Amino acid sequence: MDKIEIGWREWLTLPELRIPAIKAKIDTGARTSALHAFFVEPFEEHGREMVRFGIHPLQGREDIEILCTQPVKDYRQVSDSGGHREMRYVIETIARLGDHRWPIEMTLTNRDSMKFRMLLGRTAMEGLVVSPDKSFLFGRPKLDFARKIK
Repeated sequence: MDKIEIGWREWLTLPELRIPAIKAKIDTGARTSALHAFFVEPFEEHGREMVRFGIHPLQGREDIEILCTQPVKDYRQVSDSGGHREMRYVIETIARLGDHRWPIEMTLTNRDSMKFRMLLGRTAMEGLVVSPDKSFLFGRPKLDFARKIK
């Protein structure tokens, strides 16, 4: 099976979360992927643990909010690049890059102070090869946020 070449940053789509475009840093130093969530609210639905969260998918655009609900896959302690530990909810969803779609696991955390709203970690990179000197090899998805604005 041929590997798919990606750059060190790419525009991804998260169709199950209704996120038409989010700029992700491809982070081979991170084990798990992380998604920006400005609030995270756990709840139970039909006996299943769920989490509701809000995303500002574009850096610097707090006027664009997407509210998401997903089943909780796990709740685990994660260390960030600075060594700080935090308990985070873990969800599973589909990532799309061009015509390629695959399931990924992501933790939810506030990334307001970070340049990228999403990190794509090593566990989500099976079948991918990263070219650190390239960016946005798949272009930018159509940014249709008009009906997503709260």
